[in-house]
Amino acid sequence: MKRFAALLDAILLTPSRNQKLAQIVRYFREAPDPDRGYALAVLTGSLSFANVKASLLTEIVLTKVDPVLFAMSYDYVGDLAETIALIWPEKRDGSLPTLSGLIQELESVDKAKLPAVISEHLSCGNPTERWAVVKLATGNLRVGVSERLAKSALAEFGQKPLEEIEHLWHGLQSPYIDLFAWLEDRAPAPLIRDHRTFHPLMLSNPIDEEKDLAPLNPADFEAEWKWDGIRVQLVLDQEERAIFSRTGENIAHTFPDLVEALSGHAVLDGELLVGRDFGPLPFNALQQRLNRKTVTRRLIEDYPAFVRLYDILFEGETDVRGLPFTERRLRLERWLRENPQSRIDLSAIIPFSTWEELGAIRRQGAAQQGHEGIMLKRKDSLYIPGRPKGPWFKWKRDPHLIDTVLMYAQRGHGKRSSFYSDYTFGVWDADEIVPVGKAYFGFTDQELQQLDRWVRNHTVNRFGPVREVSKELVLEVAFDSAQLSSRHRSGIALRFPRINRIRWDKPAKEADRIEHLRTLFADRRLRNLDLKTGNPEGRLRNADFEDQQDEFAF
Repeated sequence: MKRFAALLDAILLTPSRNQKLAQIVRYFREAPDPDRGYALAVLTGSLSFANVKASLLTEIVLTKVDPVLFAMSYDYVGDLAETIALIWPEKRDGSLPTLSGLIQELESVDKAKLPAVISEHLSCGNPTERWAVVKLATGNLRVGVSERLAKSALAEFGQKPLEEIEHLWHGLQSPYIDLFAWLEDRAPAPLIRDHRTFHPLMLSNPIDEEKDLAPLNPADFEAEWKWDGIRVQLVLDQEERAIFSRTGENIAHTFPDLVEALSGHAVLDGELLVGRDFGPLPFNALQQRLNRKTVTRRLIEDYPAFVRLYDILFEGETDVRGLPFTERRLRLERWLRENPQSRIDLSAIIPFSTWEELGAIRRQGAAQQGHEGIMLKRKDSLYIPGRPKGPWFKWKRDPHLIDTVLMYAQRGHGKRSSFYSDYTFGVWDADEIVPVGKAYFGFTDQELQQLDRWVRNHTVNRFGPVREVSKELVLEVAFDSAQLSSRHRSGIALRFPRINRIRWDKPAKEADRIEHLRTLFADRRLRNLDLKTGNPEGRLRNADFEDQQDEFAF
């Protein structure tokens, strides 16, 4: 554990990507199995502990520290792991277990004994080691290492192509003993069953109308609507029917109605939506089905799930990712004819001749049907995992802009833990300001410092790490759409909000009003759906998931 704590500390303090890469490669060379495999699982976010949550760690530290002192310290530091590492009062002789030993202990120990076990380890470590224990336990690293960087370190360590590691990745499990044996040329590459494994998705790049469209030939591209659901991969055969999210998590248990209706043998790429007769409802309706441990019959009846297909990766056991898009599309259409489905249909191809014509179609689709935008795919594009530049583009609808008033600010995490960087904002409803969203990006580092200073100088109340501010500062907020929400007192939530501009010059009384937002509902079917299901206010029931939308973007 000491070696892993030193690794986390080193990469946190290292801004350079190449230096982070070198630190991880050095760890892989020096650490034994299975420690290095578990470290890889932690760095890539594929390891979690069902019984260890941030709330438990807070309860543990409050048995040792005055609650007021802890609250003040947490407010000042802004990071739970760092706060616990610095404030923990006990120090006793002893040594921490190995990384693998600690992980196995946290996974197997009885829930009632966890507080004593964690307290013992916190008392045996120095501040850096305590910080690493808490980071490990919560899974909230925030040390600037992406899954891609960790895989690049594996490629550098074993002198193997990154593409080969990507191909194997989702067929492997921690602590990756067979993977490291292959990387060190002590064994052949791990065997995985291609047609039963999640395969990294091909992603698109946002298009810049002014720069990107002019050199492109419309005749080289096919166009489809950008549907407002979550990207999924269906892995189907006679023995198994899996529904993978874009991160490789099997979410089939959340959609038993869809799983029951699937048949055939293929690996398919599409968009998970909800609605009857293949009529997709807005994202807020889909959110009623996401992240559910149990799915009620009422939810299934109100929000039936279906998949709108984009592509095919495997036809049976035949890998077709190396074929051009047009050929894959023909195979996909043929597969669907030969395997009729009640919960699967095809994303239609949009005919067009010029970019101007397609732009008009895009604007009309956004205004009338609430479409997110249009996908552009080169006809000769192969299915390449990741986000290659050039083959696929997303041409999103233009964002809406509103002037809002800053209401609350909260400290950020990681490198932003010393700044108030998470902002809750609202608009006028009669003579009061009601919250409509929260944003934490869209501003420069210099603007963050200005906003942080303003928040500290205009605080009127405090609620733990949250500060209420005087209702004076106007923030121009960009967002994709406005949707009904029972989470916000305003009854409205903004989709993908971000700070577009700080309006230092504008008085708060000139900010937008709630009536303006109500005119922006892109899809009235949402209101109709809720009236049908017994919600006369036109609001969604149990809308608990607005903050998770980014995870499911195309």
